[in-house]
Amino acid sequence: MIAPSTSGRLERWTLPDLDAAVGRCRAQNARGIRCILDALGEYARSERQVRENLERSSAAIAAIGEQGLDASLSVKITALGALIYRDSARESLIRLCSGAHARGVGFEVDMEGRGLVETTVDAAVACARQGLPVTLALQTSLDRVVRHGVRPRLVKGAYGADTHDPGEVRERFRTLAAGLLDRGVPFSAGTHDPDLVAWLVERAGEKVEFGFLMGLADEMKLRLAKEGRAVAEYVPFGGQAAAYVARREAYLAGLAAEGRAPVP
Repeated sequence: MIAPSTSGRLERWTLPDLDAAVGRCRAQNARGIRCILDALGEYARSERQVRENLERSSAAIAAIGEQGLDASLSVKITALGALIYRDSARESLIRLCSGAHARGVGFEVDMEGRGLVETTVDAAVACARQGLPVTLALQTSLDRVVRHGVRPRLVKGAYGADTHDPGEVRERFRTLAAGLLDRGVPFSAGTHDPDLVAWLVERAGEKVEFGFLMGLADEMKLRLAKEGRAVAEYVPFGGQAAAYVARREAYLAGLAAEGRAPVP
């Protein structure tokens, strides 16, 4: 039996470098799909790693601005050193957000494990308090971030949570999304769950952007974009892809265990 190609696994979920990510973004923009670039490098544990991650993220901001791409940059606070010095990571995130705003580039913050929720929310709120537009991917703390003007990217989540019941997770997502829709709060919805996507398509108007990962839901992305709906694709790039790819494969394995599949 031939083992699956490691390079093939990586190519599905990530791109090797910024040039490839820019090319992907340009092609998706032509199809009416916005992109969210992520310079991979989470769980940095040295000052050198943090410095390199900052440089990659800054380069991505510059490329998006200079080439006029319909794209934003997403950052994980552990890539900025939150596992070493949380205060320093928070300040680095604010500086990146400020640099993106100066270039007219959108800025997003990814949520990670439960132990980093407060640190990540605090950093995003600090950006908003300085008048810097920011989107935060999250499952909790909605009222707090919306109150401060942070745009939510509502996701089911690939990190550990306080429940592992898929039905309960879906119901929580639906409840949170319904609350945002009822209040007229613009938000992004990051899910590949067929039931949730169908529910959102039926209920959502212009205030909802449908977010999908590179490597999944290509048919749905194009269909929704052709219908005139806001669609975004998450595009990670760089060599530090192991943790990201592991979460994607675990997600698919979890769906298969339920006898389910993501939207095509």
